[in-house]
Amino acid sequence: MALKQISSNKCFEGFQKVFEHDSAELKCKMKFGIYLPPKAETGKCPVLYWLSGLTCTEQNFITKAAFQQAAAQHGLIVVAPDTSPRGCNIEGEDESWDFGTGAGFYVDATEDPWKTNYRMYSYIKDELPKLINANFPTDPERMSIFGHSMGGHGALILALKNPGKYKSVSAFAPICNPIQCQWGKKALGGYLGPDASKWEAYDATQLVKSYSGARLDILIDQGKDDQFLSAGQLLPDNFIAACTERKIPVVFRLQQASCFCLIFGSVQQAVKRMSVGGQACSHCGPVPGHLRRRVRSDTSCRRMGHQGVRHPPDSAALHH
Repeated sequence: MALKQISSNKCFEGFQKVFEHDSAELKCKMKFGIYLPPKAETGKCPVLYWLSGLTCTEQNFITKAAFQQAAAQHGLIVVAPDTSPRGCNIEGEDESWDFGTGAGFYVDATEDPWKTNYRMYSYIKDELPKLINANFPTDPERMSIFGHSMGGHGALILALKNPGKYKSVSAFAPICNPIQCQWGKKALGGYLGPDASKWEAYDATQLVKSYSGARLDILIDQGKDDQFLSAGQLLPDNFIAACTERKIPVVFRLQQASCFCLIFGSVQQAVKRMSVGGQACSHCGPVPGHLRRRVRSDTSCRRMGHQGVRHPPDSAALHH
């Protein structure tokens, strides 16, 4: 499959590039950002896939997250795709910010008129990794995934539906239980139809209840004062409860921040997790086993003499 290079910029001795290609899965042209660390010039590198949130394109993460230095240091290729098909000329796809363009929700739609193009789940799971592995010096056996908000939802469901495919999964302010929130009900109802039982296949809280695959390292960071947390759109407690019931370890860190500023240290920490293949505290390094089920930055880290991370809100950078 032919790639068209849109841009290339030297960055921390590596290259931040953007490419365009014709997607067989989505039936349209798609763009993705890819960071190639210096190590990619001499050998194969692990790959970390980033999934963005509502309204985003491939540009938001690569221009605002400041991840490239950590990726260069740890020798990681980082791929940031778009969040939906573009320019499909479907009636209604541009009418709202939380459905249609920029809001693919990482599902394979089954309802008209969306089912032909809106197949972001299969695009991220199959088509994009095959394209990346065929054109860049990747190590296909070392692949992880992370994302924010809608993208955090996408990262969690992709990891849970494909045991062993990803070495780790990290999510920042993810939509953890979409069948129970307004964003999810709107998106899943529109893409999958009115039968709510079909929605469960794309709900992390439901999926974890039946997960029986290989051990999975899960890290969730959530801002304590996130307006969408208090509005009931994210519902991390439901996911934590399901993980606890299934005895599936998950590190959950409640950060002292409003609107959860993933754009800074927590993103860099997820990159570091990929490089060491495990869970880590952004202040203290690897998290001890007895703390791995539920860790809060304002409790376990503070007891070791640290304070929770706090950054100034930047709603323009976050794009839930």
